[in-house]
Amino acid sequence: MKRLKIGIVGCGAMGTRIAEACLTKLKFAVELAAVCDIDDNKIAALNGYLKKRVRALKLDGLIKKVDLVVESSSASVSGTIVAKCIKDNTNCLVMSVGGLLGREALLKKAAAKGVKIYIPSGAVSGIDALKAAGCGKIAAVTLTTRKPPKGLEGAPYLVNNGVDVYAITKETVLFDGSARDAVKGFPANVNVAAVLSLAGIGAGRTKVRIVTSPHYKSNIHEVEITGDSGTITTRTENVPSKANPKTSALAIYSAIATLEEVVKSVRIGT
Repeated sequence: MKRLKIGIVGCGAMGTRIAEACLTKLKFAVELAAVCDIDDNKIAALNGYLKKRVRALKLDGLIKKVDLVVESSSASVSGTIVAKCIKDNTNCLVMSVGGLLGREALLKKAAAKGVKIYIPSGAVSGIDALKAAGCGKIAAVTLTTRKPPKGLEGAPYLVNNGVDVYAITKETVLFDGSARDAVKGFPANVNVAAVLSLAGIGAGRTKVRIVTSPHYKSNIHEVEITGDSGTITTRTENVPSKANPKTSALAIYSAIATLEEVVKSVRIGT
């Protein structure tokens, strides 16, 4: 049986850890065939971390050479990557889920063509319960995200509104609105809002609160779902990734766990 050929788009902290898993934990099931990044320095850093030179390709070439694309780049390009994968009939695992909001038609197009789009649960818990609740009527889904200032630094919403997170001295609500607006304002911070939106009642109706405090030491996501099934509440207290405090370590683990499930279910060749 041939190993599943994996191509990783985005060689930052998340892409590097996924690549490492491909070469260690999943090495008998997958082949890390290629990587891609617009920043050559990130590719060099990935190779240095892995102590192995992985073939680097441009995006279009990578998509044509692999069985599964793992997107770990950014929400600004993830939708385009998915569209290219659909065009070339290549399955795709998406980590920057925010890039699919407003482009949900891509998921329908992929399903019609038989292209699989995998969306890991990321840094949040309760996705299965949310989907189950969706079999009845869901009245509301609310996500409250708490992150240390360092995990929110540089977010467009804060920059545009002149908010200095390091000047904050106590627990402060930075944002209260829809998931659609949250993903636009905090594209590197609340992919969980996009995951919840796609699994539940959509980005317009899913509500998001983003809170920070200099006293926070971890990334915390609290979800409340109300509807015909009752009330579901979950709380996930995550350890930030050492390489990138904007990303929870659990988000990386969820990508690896999803890859494990993919290789269990997908068989290439006979």
